[in-house]
Amino acid sequence: MEAPLQTEMVELVPNGKHSEGLLPAIAPTAGNQRIEDPGRSCAEGKGFLQKSPSKEPHFTDFEGKTSFGMSVFNLSNAIMGSGILGLAYAMANTGIILFLFLLTAVALLSSYSIHLLLKSSGIVGIRAYEQLGYRAFGTPGKLAAALAITLQNIGAMSSYLYIIKSELPLVIQTFLNLEEKSSDWYVNGNYLVILVSVVIILPLALMRQLGYLGYSSGFSLSCMVFFLIAVIYKKFHVPCPLPPNLTNITGNSSHVEVFEEKVQLQVETDTAAFCTPSYFTLNSQTAYTIPIMAFAFVCHPEVLPIYMELKDPSKRKMQHVANLSIAVMYIMYFLAALFGYLTFYDGVESELLHTYNKVDTFDVLILCVRVAVLTAVTLTVPIVLFPVRRAIQQILFQKYEFSWLRHVIIAICLLTCINLLVIFAPNILGIFGVIGATSAPCLIFIFPAIFYFRIVPTEKEPVRSTPKILALCFAVLGLLLMTMSLSFIIIDWVSGTGQHGGNH
Repeated sequence: MEAPLQTEMVELVPNGKHSEGLLPAIAPTAGNQRIEDPGRSCAEGKGFLQKSPSKEPHFTDFEGKTSFGMSVFNLSNAIMGSGILGLAYAMANTGIILFLFLLTAVALLSSYSIHLLLKSSGIVGIRAYEQLGYRAFGTPGKLAAALAITLQNIGAMSSYLYIIKSELPLVIQTFLNLEEKSSDWYVNGNYLVILVSVVIILPLALMRQLGYLGYSSGFSLSCMVFFLIAVIYKKFHVPCPLPPNLTNITGNSSHVEVFEEKVQLQVETDTAAFCTPSYFTLNSQTAYTIPIMAFAFVCHPEVLPIYMELKDPSKRKMQHVANLSIAVMYIMYFLAALFGYLTFYDGVESELLHTYNKVDTFDVLILCVRVAVLTAVTLTVPIVLFPVRRAIQQILFQKYEFSWLRHVIIAICLLTCINLLVIFAPNILGIFGVIGATSAPCLIFIFPAIFYFRIVPTEKEPVRSTPKILALCFAVLGLLLMTMSLSFIIIDWVSGTGQHGGNH
């Protein structure tokens, strides 16, 4: 009689001996059957377990040192991106009720996706997204996962640096009270993005473990909380409709002078209609808001590294970290979108901060908010860089021990390439739209589902079991979302509008 598989004993056990690289995992076999020597599996399991039988097994190469709170900070920072600036525009094109429904659905689906990842990693004791791909589909699965992670995170980092390039010169000009655009280097976005990359981002990116970035992640989140407070505050201090220098407040250019007393009575009806929130909206731009919200919770490449470094790790504890992080960002996303929308209604732009320029270019509070957002974006880049470097390690240097020289060189090369992309690609945000529409659905929906389907043994969960059927439906949902997103982008390009490239 064949001995049962030792699935529970090796739970949480890594397949490697050092923090950045992993030894080759057991090659997948046909038909989703894992052939292992029971005696060998038991011996390996004992070798990885701690001496104390009362505690769950830890990673032997890096004993979990990151606290629950720091892990929440890191994962929340990984979730939070520049997309928060575009959510008010998304609400303007969906309505409050439809936006809330879509945001809730995406948050729940993201939590379920993380559950699939954690369960798959627990079965085979793997702590890297790419290695799950290898365990499920061999080398093609590993390369597909690594490629998706690399594309998604390079796109995200580039969008963050692009914000620095475009916003930081404006902040410096305001601080120096420069009304006219200067040609000095310190207000040149290209020089500033390189300076920020070298002075701030690179030292943080050289950290060996994600746990060390918990403090910077906490500060980054604090900056975004300040942004949220300012958006809420401004709702009660920005008039509706906006001053007369803003056109199209009623959708008709003939009403530019709506504040003049002679025409005040004529526009009261239009003003009341403009300043009334919409609860359910469907228009030609609504379709673009779905990918924006669908990608608002992308954090999956960072989940397993954070899981590895969690103190006293367990699937349940890491799921709590994920759920709390998603819940915090869900609340922040909704409040930022709601109050941003209720401030400008249909006049809100695709990037919320740009809309405030219409009120007062030299507003001190908005200036401080810009600084806070720039700080948050800057401190998020090292978190996003970590999985890209791990993916490169998995592809090129899997069998090598950790090397500080290689660790530093990869970080420098990545930042150099991203800086060059940001500086020399004028239409960079359009490229990010394609990257986000392809890699994000793979990382959130498709890969976690099909990895779970392949990795969880059939003797534990049959192919026709409810969890596996749900996983397949989840993968199909991801394929539909990818197809829909790409279709919208292609149609947008063909029509020549190109208005939504910046809604990363």
